[in-house]
Amino acid sequence: MRVITGLARGRKLEAPTGDAIRPTTDMVKEAIFNIVQFDIPGRRVLDLFAGTGQLGIEALSRGAAACDFVDSSKVACALVRANLAGTELQGGQVYQSDAVSFLRRGGQYDLVFIDPPYDMEHIDAVVADLMRFDILNQHGIMVCETKVEEPLPEAMAPYVKGRSYRYGKVNITIYTKEST
Repeated sequence: MRVITGLARGRKLEAPTGDAIRPTTDMVKEAIFNIVQFDIPGRRVLDLFAGTGQLGIEALSRGAAACDFVDSSKVACALVRANLAGTELQGGQVYQSDAVSFLRRGGQYDLVFIDPPYDMEHIDAVVADLMRFDILNQHGIMVCETKVEEPLPEAMAPYVKGRSYRYGKVNITIYTKEST
């Protein structure tokens, strides 16, 4: 794993041992950042189910103002902290918390990455909670990485479910928050 571009370009990121954390492949990560590349500079980012932190770190490297990394695993949070230190990027905060508890605290974001463990049940409920708790700023973007067969909910106004992109066994689904 490495940072693709930006301030930390080429920096290697620590990878997890075992199967508890599944990092996004470089091909899928490149595809995600091709989709959102013009929506990153100066933005506030949330990397939910952070794992290694590579999506949020890539956003920071590309000019995001700040990124909150959230994972319920102590091991994952330590890995994110190590990867942040290794890249020397500023603006990252790591929170050990389950997703719904963190979302209930509030906070507004411009870009949210949702990359849950593939064996996680009810990811559709987490996406629905994101819309219900209304954490996206106007014109914000939510990027969901799931298994192809994993259904995601339709959007609730003012959210709009956009395109889905398939990369092998992975689906990338985009939601946006339109004008209220």
